[in-house]
Amino acid sequence: MRAVLVAETGGPEVLRLQETEPPEPGDGEVLIEVRAASVNPIDWKYRRGLAPKQLPAVLGSDVSGTVTRSLAQGFAEGDEVFGLAASGAYAELARAQAGVIAPKPADISHEQAAALPVAGLTAWQALFDRGGLQQGQTALIAGGAGGVGHLAVQFAKRAGAEVIATGSARNRDFVLGLGADRFLDYTQEEPAALTGSVDLAFDTVGGETTEALLPAVREGGALVTIAGAPPEQAAGERGVRAELLIMSPSSGQLGEVARLVAAGEVRVEITQRIPLAEVARAHELSESGHARGKIVITVA
Repeated sequence: MRAVLVAETGGPEVLRLQETEPPEPGDGEVLIEVRAASVNPIDWKYRRGLAPKQLPAVLGSDVSGTVTRSLAQGFAEGDEVFGLAASGAYAELARAQAGVIAPKPADISHEQAAALPVAGLTAWQALFDRGGLQQGQTALIAGGAGGVGHLAVQFAKRAGAEVIATGSARNRDFVLGLGADRFLDYTQEEPAALTGSVDLAFDTVGGETTEALLPAVREGGALVTIAGAPPEQAAGERGVRAELLIMSPSSGQLGEVARLVAAGEVRVEITQRIPLAEVARAHELSESGHARGKIVITVA
């Protein structure tokens, strides 16, 4: 099969499309003919050596495609599925455990499905599992136009929360169109101006943004970040709970997120569809930090 391998850390040029042996599924696993994958920031962090990864490796977690071989109950050859790949999704074939994939609804494309696993589960778990967001509360989402953020805006609004999202001015109309009640241009407005009016702040940006969100959170509220160390001491002094979320695979939550997309209740924004052979360009776009929604890799 063809796959994009990384043998050494470095820039996008270390991503090389080449022939390699296909992965072999084990008990409780399936082999998927990959139709689409997507790029997440962790992919280029692995490539650059900013996160630990044994090399050589095929990168990519998000996968959507057709089962070509099944050693798992509940899945058969020919089933269309999506979820998290165990062997790397930047490839024509990928191995996946049955517990981290779900049936792909007929009403969504492989490209849409491939955009959902990491971003969708991360947004869902940050808002509800960790953040405990409830109807009538206020959620502040930093990076509301990004892959995770644009889904979080919609999930929070659908849950009956008031949604405030941050982003650059060029994304104002896009984010408000997703259902956000208010948009903050981070170059012009500080979240601190919301002093103590937010029940949950969700940080998808990191860096200085993480601590900048803290003053907006009310006492007893929560700050959940996916982008760096949470400011636990400063949060504790304000009576705020601060947590780092590491996404946990869940086939049940995958199915629920896909159902919402299939029903037209949640929109998946795909900023670009890029062929497998041009995955270096996809990494460059993701690493720029300016991509709206998700970048999808088309494979077959």
